Amino acid sequence: MASGERTAKAYYNAKGWVTHILGNVWEFTAPGEHPSWGATNTSAAWLCEHLYTHYLYTRDSAYLADVYPVMRGAAQFFVDMLVEDPKTKYLVTAPTTSPENAYRLPNGNTASICAGSTMDNQIIRELFTNTINAAAILGVDSDFAQVLVAKKARLMPTSIGRDGRIMEWLQEYEEVEPHHRHVSHLYGLYPGNEISWDKTPELAEAARKTLLARGDESTGWSMAWKINFWARLRDGNHAWKLLTDLLRPCVDTKTNMVNGGGTYPNLFCAHPPFQIDGNFGGCAGVAEMLLQSQYGCIEVLPALPTAWANGSFSGLKALGGAEVSAEWKEGAVEWMTVKATHEGDFHIKLPRKDASPLSLLVNQKAISLPVVDGTITVSLKVGDILTVQY
Repeated sequence: MASGERTAKAYYNAKGWVTHILGNVWEFTAPGEHPSWGATNTSAAWLCEHLYTHYLYTRDSAYLADVYPVMRGAAQFFVDMLVEDPKTKYLVTAPTTSPENAYRLPNGNTASICAGSTMDNQIIRELFTNTINAAAILGVDSDFAQVLVAKKARLMPTSIGRDGRIMEWLQEYEEVEPHHRHVSHLYGLYPGNEISWDKTPELAEAARKTLLARGDESTGWSMAWKINFWARLRDGNHAWKLLTDLLRPCVDTKTNMVNGGGTYPNLFCAHPPFQIDGNFGGCAGVAEMLLQSQYGCIEVLPALPTAWANGSFSGLKALGGAEVSAEWKEGAVEWMTVKATHEGDFHIKLPRKDASPLSLLVNQKAISLPVVDGTITVSLKVGDILTVQY
């Protein structure tokens, strides 16, 4: 954080800490060498997403207290750095980019530098929300939390353009590359959780149109991103199609931004020349197809492709502190288990709409629970196992 604090002060005269797109283990936190991509300054906020998400999986309050100062420092930077856009009156980051796309101005010129890109707004809104929640959990910083509430309310919401797609910038600029490999403005769909069919169906449909317009063909890591996007949209077949694209054998080392990439014989992602994002992202996409819990409810097989008619998984982690396993045949769940790794109430979406469970068991003892909108809620202690059997 020390290097990030120096960068925040030197470049923005702001408190807190920041790192840009090239942050690394050698404490490089300054902007990158080219403004078309190096000006993006929300990397620290994105890193903090991982910190808070780890807490959501473990419910370890001692851990949260340890990382809270890091989150607070990242939020403090944006409290100081955000400025008012004279046209919209929204608070915006400036300068920034929508990594790494460019837009066309009315006079035909192209530009990358902008103010308040959609990705920035989504990441900062998430950081402020998580920091507010962390402060409440820990019983600290109530005054600072109120500052974040006020700032968050002045960020531009994720919006839909006249073309029915998610807007990438404050204004409806034309993309220089309509099929650009980055789909940065869908951060709110994945890994964020502000876009969903259940809570924001209009935004979910706009995200779907955005992905269709961008297209599937891309470099390896970008295809991994799109697997997760389509999984969050519960389109298992499209996610599967992207997964097969990602795993397409690639023996030509001349893979580039134009001809895309799949996977090298050594199973490295064939982005020119190699980026681990594709490997990690592809794995994450498979998990998203099998289990989702980001909206407070455990759901198995939310994006099951028809190619996976029969199968099973075990030990996937769910938010709230649980391990989930399941088996299915012909696309229908036969059984699922939820093992509590933290004491609490767990909301489980029943995996079959066509039938009621034959049995609900906790530690092999039959129980009865009310079903509300296809969901059951069960209180479990550490080590308890709920079994849903069909």
